[in-house]
Amino acid sequence: MLDEKERAARAAQRPYFIWDYDLTEDDVRAILRGDNEYEKVQMMVRILERCPWEEIWHYLRLEQVHHYWSQIRPKIRRELRPTWELAMKVWYGGTA
Repeated sequence: MLDEKERAARAAQRPYFIWDYDLTEDDVRAILRGDNEYEKVQMMVRILERCPWEEIWHYLRLEQVHHYWSQIRPKIRRELRPTWELAMKVWYGGTA
């Protein structure tokens, strides 16, 4: 069990787009590198939905988004989906 000081230190390391889980920047990057496909896709969706454009690419590579697009697409918020669909079409010549 973490004491209050340790909890505060971890909270300070939490990326702003992860407000509902006790994850640090290192945890986010480990999930994105890891083998758990479900967690990886969930994290990618969170980043694509919540991060500013420039910051997305600090976490993800375009090839990675394209590779997982069939899993990302149904999970991404409906209002963002057309933008990302168009991006995949433009970047990958309609093969998204």
